[in-house]
Amino acid sequence: MDDVHASYEMNLDPSVSRYTHDGGVVSLEEIERRIREDVLGDYSKHGYGRFAVTLKDTGEFIGFCSIKYLEDHKLNDLGYRLKRDYWGNGYATEASQASLEYGFNTLDLTEIFAFVLPKNERSIRVLDKLGFKKCGKVFEDGAWAEKYIIEHSDT
Repeated sequence: MDDVHASYEMNLDPSVSRYTHDGGVVSLEEIERRIREDVLGDYSKHGYGRFAVTLKDTGEFIGFCSIKYLEDHKLNDLGYRLKRDYWGNGYATEASQASLEYGFNTLDLTEIFAFVLPKNERSIRVLDKLGFKKCGKVFEDGAWAEKYIIEHSDT
């Protein structure tokens, strides 16, 4: 809950929420609810969920990343979101790589998926760098997204 204000500020940026299709963030109370119910709820239900991404030097919150179990799809999803000022510096790739290692080596997952809207070229590049392969389409949050997979043997 320490990251509520920073997360709220990040999600107010329309360029950050452009490809999320999660309805955007309408209030600080909504972010509090999402962290309390979704993030902390995932930890209490599954034992894992999204991590805050912070700068090593300062501890500043710059986004989130990690593996989350998607109940409606019955699969583990890699997701990330960063403040716009930190795009293009390799942070999404670095945090995602650490998340994959955690998913495969600590959680003993055999495969991890990611959903990305076709126009989100930056996220597609991150998934390509990590070794994900396109494996279909999925209807998520009111839009068709590309579905990607990486298997433990691919890492």
